[in-house]
Amino acid sequence: MECSGVGLHSGAPVNLRILPANAGSGIIFRRTDLDGFEVEATSRNVARVSYATSLMKKGVLISTTEHLLSALIGCGVDNAIIELDNLELPILDGSAQPFVQLIHKAGIRKQRRPRTYLRVRRGLELQEGGKFIAVYPSDIYSVQYNINFPHPLIGKETFRVDLSDGNYLREIAPARTFGSREEEQIMRNMGLIRGASRENCIVLTRDGIENPPLRYADEFVRHKVLDLIGDLALLGKQILGNVVADRAGHAMHTALVSRLLRDRTLWEETTAEEESPVIAAHAHVAAGQSV
Repeated sequence: MECSGVGLHSGAPVNLRILPANAGSGIIFRRTDLDGFEVEATSRNVARVSYATSLMKKGVLISTTEHLLSALIGCGVDNAIIELDNLELPILDGSAQPFVQLIHKAGIRKQRRPRTYLRVRRGLELQEGGKFIAVYPSDIYSVQYNINFPHPLIGKETFRVDLSDGNYLREIAPARTFGSREEEQIMRNMGLIRGASRENCIVLTRDGIENPPLRYADEFVRHKVLDLIGDLALLGKQILGNVVADRAGHAMHTALVSRLLRDRTLWEETTAEEESPVIAAHAHVAAGQSV
């Protein structure tokens, strides 16, 4: 179950596998091309967050982490080691679905240590120009996202999901990233999207898309929800709260994580009654309540 591909922005080839991890380990990236150097998927290691969320520790980069982190959260995996042999995770088909499928093939097993949640106690709102993101107290994890793109196929879209009962797998995981053919050369000149293709993203033209059909009529906003779930995984714990975002983007997602962790009066740790799941096998992609 080897997972291989190219990085969306670097275009670099990469092999990835997910391995089981001990209870309480969290999600750890391991660069096998750099003597197994490990970078924890936590807020303190956040690096660049303009067009993707990347981590850096002691100069070692792990780029475009959000889709896999989103898949792990969506599958209920708390502890896993992700091995890769290059600086950027593979983009695969541009969604989280291939990662979800690999995690399920590996199998997920419960660990005896109860899962620890970050339960939001007080609301937190961040605003920057026309962008907004907030989190409010709730007994469940839910996300609402609003976008507004000046494109005839997008415009204003809103989507809300309660991340329970398999909703992530049905409603969010298949939603792909997207980009504009008109902006392609500008982004390539910035050293971005060198691995982008019609096989791994929705390609927008001036008034349509090059590679139909869409997987959902509102696939664009659903992908933003996917990204947000992945970025909020950097809290290091699954969240109990209602997250609302309006045209926010990666930088605001990670700013919310940072602000939350900085103020302990905003949240509390709580454990669930059930045992915590974990990745069961070496999935040449692996997971953990653990995988």
